[in-house]
Amino acid sequence: MSEEQLKAFWEAIQADAGLQEKLSAAKDADAVVAIAEAAGFEISEEELAKAKAQLELSDEQLAGVAGGKNSCSMCTSGQSS
Repeated sequence: MSEEQLKAFWEAIQADAGLQEKLSAAKDADAVVAIAEAAGFEISEEELAKAKAQLELSDEQLAGVAGGKNSCSMCTSGQSS
């Protein structure tokens, strides 16, 4: 799947509630690939896995987003503005 195909598939997912329902019921990557192909997108399991990995956050990043850690170096160094 090219980056353009991935972007187009993502946009289609956002715009189509039926496609969202199908994807939420997908049991594995094979099912997601089949749903994408049925919707007219050419994707592979490998590219799907790469895209998923890019979206996942590390535990440290997740803690920062969730408010568990302040990643601002100026904020944690005791300096004030």
